[in-house]
Amino acid sequence: MARNLHLSDAAANAEANALAALANGGYLRIYSGSQPADANTPLSGQVLLASLRFGTPAFGSASAGVLTANAITQEIDAAASGAAAWYRVLKSDGTTVLWDGSVGTANADIVMPTVNIEQHAIVSISSLSFSVTE
Repeated sequence: MARNLHLSDAAANAEANALAALANGGYLRIYSGSQPADANTPLSGQVLLASLRFGTPAFGSASAGVLTANAITQEIDAAASGAAAWYRVLKSDGTTVLWDGSVGTANADIVMPTVNIEQHAIVSISSLSFSVTE
């Protein structure tokens, strides 16, 4: 028989809320270059463009498995110039990776008006959501 796993709203919300708690006070780092194969793969030549900070709590309570970020502190001095291609979320220790995703101007995990980031510029994210599949 084929695999056919489905989570209830309660289970998806619990999973999402547990993940959200790990991001409290954590970091959202935006990189140029190729996104690693998965969130366990270390960086290898990608350039850090900007590092933004989550508040505590980082996200509101999940609804139907969807988390929506609370205000994210902007980067006031971008580390480098380049084309944003992907992001990585880390715990407040700045080293423990939680997840990563794509950055683009459309059809990406983080949608920005432009992916071109200039060194020393201000970088902000107006909204971020994360979904746990039911």
